[in-house]
Amino acid sequence: MPFISKIERQTDYTQFDSTVPIVIDNGGSYFRIGWAGEDEPRVIFRNIVQRPRHKTTGETVTVVSDHNPALLRYFDCTRSGPRSAFDGNVVYQFEIMEYILDFGFDRLGADQSQIDHPVLITECACNPIQSRCRMAELLFESYGVPSIAFGVDAAFSYKYNQQLGICNSDGLAICSGFMTSHAIPFINGEPAYEACCRTNVGGYHVTDYLKQLLSLKYPHHISKLTWEKVEDLKMEHCYIAPDYTSEVRIFKKGAKEAEEKTRCWQLPWTPAPVEEQPSEEELARKAALKERQGQRLREMAEAKRSSRINELENDIRGLEFLLKQLKQVEENNVPAFLRETGYASKQEIESNLAKAIQSLRKAKGEQVETEEKMDASTADKYNLVNVPDDVLTPEQLKEKRKQLFLKSTTEARQRAKQKRIEEELEREKQMKLEEEKRLENPERYLEDLRAKYRELSEKVEQRKRLKTNGNNTNGNQNGSGGVGRGERLNAAQRERMRLLTTAAFDRGKGEDTFGIKDEDWQLYKLMSRDDDEEDEKSNEDEADLARVSSRLREIDPTFFPKAESGSSTAEPPRFRPLTKEDFQLILGVERFRCPEVLFQPNLIGIDQSGLDEMAGVSIRRLPCKNQGLEEKITKSILMTGGSCQYPGMAERLEAGIRMIRPCGTPITVVRASDPSLDAWRGASVYAAAMQFPNQTFSRTDYYEKGEDWLRRYQFNYTL
Repeated sequence: MPFISKIERQTDYTQFDSTVPIVIDNGGSYFRIGWAGEDEPRVIFRNIVQRPRHKTTGETVTVVSDHNPALLRYFDCTRSGPRSAFDGNVVYQFEIMEYILDFGFDRLGADQSQIDHPVLITECACNPIQSRCRMAELLFESYGVPSIAFGVDAAFSYKYNQQLGICNSDGLAICSGFMTSHAIPFINGEPAYEACCRTNVGGYHVTDYLKQLLSLKYPHHISKLTWEKVEDLKMEHCYIAPDYTSEVRIFKKGAKEAEEKTRCWQLPWTPAPVEEQPSEEELARKAALKERQGQRLREMAEAKRSSRINELENDIRGLEFLLKQLKQVEENNVPAFLRETGYASKQEIESNLAKAIQSLRKAKGEQVETEEKMDASTADKYNLVNVPDDVLTPEQLKEKRKQLFLKSTTEARQRAKQKRIEEELEREKQMKLEEEKRLENPERYLEDLRAKYRELSEKVEQRKRLKTNGNNTNGNQNGSGGVGRGERLNAAQRERMRLLTTAAFDRGKGEDTFGIKDEDWQLYKLMSRDDDEEDEKSNEDEADLARVSSRLREIDPTFFPKAESGSSTAEPPRFRPLTKEDFQLILGVERFRCPEVLFQPNLIGIDQSGLDEMAGVSIRRLPCKNQGLEEKITKSILMTGGSCQYPGMAERLEAGIRMIRPCGTPITVVRASDPSLDAWRGASVYAAAMQFPNQTFSRTDYYEKGEDWLRRYQFNYTL
C-alpha cells in the first residue's frame, strides 16, 4: 500500500527478538509506537488518515499523519478530508485504524505480513467491550500477533510517575486528553474504575474554540488559521487564569497588566517595494535617450512631410497641365477627353486643384484661405440658392433644393463647431481664473468650493424630492399622512391633467367627434409638452455638481462625495497600502478564555463538570468512605495528558478542589514529568517486566475462549 509521509522508516526491526513486545500508545491525537524497555517511542505521528486520488493517474494513495503540502498539490483532496478512527476517545472506525496500524508497523521497520512480537496497546478508561473485541480481532486476524495486552493510558502514566517519586500509591490521576478528560482514583497502586469520572471536553475543544474566536476576529486571515497553526498558538500562548472573572475584568479595563499579557502573532508579510529616486546620472541618461528618440521622431515626421509635399506638388502640376490641355481641346471633344482622364467635368478638376493647393499650403505651414475666399467658393458651390424659382428648369429646381439642404446642414455643423470651440475657450478661461484664485488664497478657495458643493447638492436633492413628492408648499397632506396625487404634480403637469380631463369630459357627452377640427390637434401638442426647461436646469445643476465634486477630489484628499438620497449604502472604505500591522493577530483575552472550557465546559455549550468538579465527584464515588483515605488521595493529585501543560493549571486545579473539600484538607497537585509521553513510557516499563507474558491474551486463547473472555480481562498494574 503506497504511503505519503515525511516520517523516516526504522531499519533495526530484525535486530529485536520475537519475545520483545511492541508498545503502542493509541491516543486520540497522536499515535506512538516503539519497543518495550526503551525510554522513547520510535515513531510518533498524528492519528489521522487521508486518501486522495492523483489528478492524472487516478491512483488512490494513503496519507497518514501530517503531510507535505508540496506533494499534495498533485492530488485531489476535495473528496477525502482528514479522518480519525475515534469517536470521542473510543475507536469505532477500524478500517481507518487498520491504515494507522499498517503505517505504524511499516515505519517501525516491519517488512513482513505478520507481526511476531507481543503487543501492548493502551485504551481509555472503561473502554466498551465491543471496541476492545474489534481491536483484538484486527490484531490477531490481520497481523497475526502472538499475544496482546490492554491497559489504560492514565494508569500507566500514574504508575510511571509513582516510580519516579512524583506521586504516591494512593492518589488521583486527572488525565485531560484530546477529546475527553478522566479522573481516576488509585488505592494501593491499583486504579478504582468504579469511582472513575469522565467529561467530554479536551484539547480538541480548546483548539476549535480558539480557531472560532480568531476567525471571527480576523475574517480576512481565515486561510492562515489552519488547525495545525492554531494548535501551535494554543500550546505556545494559552494559559489558565487563577480567577477567570478577575482576569476578564483586567482586560476589560485595558490596564498596563493586560498589555503585558497580550501576545502578537506576525503573519508572513512582504512590504511594498519603495521606489528609489533616480540618481543624477540616471536622469541625465534618460533625458539623453528621450532627446534621441524625439530627434528620431522629428526626422521621421520631416521625411514624411517632405514626401507629402512632393506628392502634392506633382498632383498640382498634373492638374494644371490637364487644365491647359482642356483649354486646347475643341468644345465637341471635351466629354470624350474628360472620360479618358476620369473626371466628370471641368469644375471637378478645378475643385481638386484648389483642394491640393490648400493641402500643400497647410503642409508647408502657410496660411490657408481667408474667409472671403471661402465664402466665394461657397457661393460658387451653391450657385442656385439665390436664383428665383420661375427662371429655373425642373432639373435646376431639384438641384436647388439639394443645395439648400446641403447648405443648411453645413452651416448648422459650422455653428455647432464654433459653439463648442467657444465653450471650450470659456471653460479654459474659467479654469485659469479658478487656479489663480486657488494659488492666491488656497484656504479661502477650498472653503468657497465646499460651500458651492453643499449648495448644489442641496439644490439637486431638493429637486429630486420635489419630483418624487411634488411641489407641496402649503403643507397640506391627506388623512393618512401621505401626499395626494394632485399635490405631487407641478404646474405644467396639472395643466396637462386638466386638458386630459376636459377632452375626456367632452368625449363622453355623445358622439366622439374629437380630432375632426384642426384646433383639436393643438390639444395634443399641449398635452405632449413636458417641462423641458426644468429638466435642462436640473441637468445643468447636476453637471456643475459633478464638476465641483471632481475638483474637490483633486485638491482635497479628505473629501468624499455624499451618497445619493435614499441610498442605504455606507461610505466605502478608503483604500490604503497594507502595512505590517494589518498582518498581525493579537491574542489577548483568547489566551485564557479558550482553555477555560476545561473548567467551565458550558462556555462552549457542554453541560458537564469541569476538571475540579470531576475530582470531587470521583472522591465521593470511592467504595469506602474513609476520611484518612480521602486525605491521602487529595495529597497526591497527578495531572497528565496533553491538555494539562498550560501554565497555571496546577494552581487553578488546587484552588478549585479546595473550594469543594472540607476546610483544612491537605491538597497537593503535581504535574507528570512528561504529560504527553509518560503513558507510553509507563507501558514500556510494564511490557519489559518479567511477569508481562502472564498478563497477555494469546492468539490460542482467542481461538479457544473467544471474545467473551475479554470481558473479564483486567490488567494488573502491580509489578
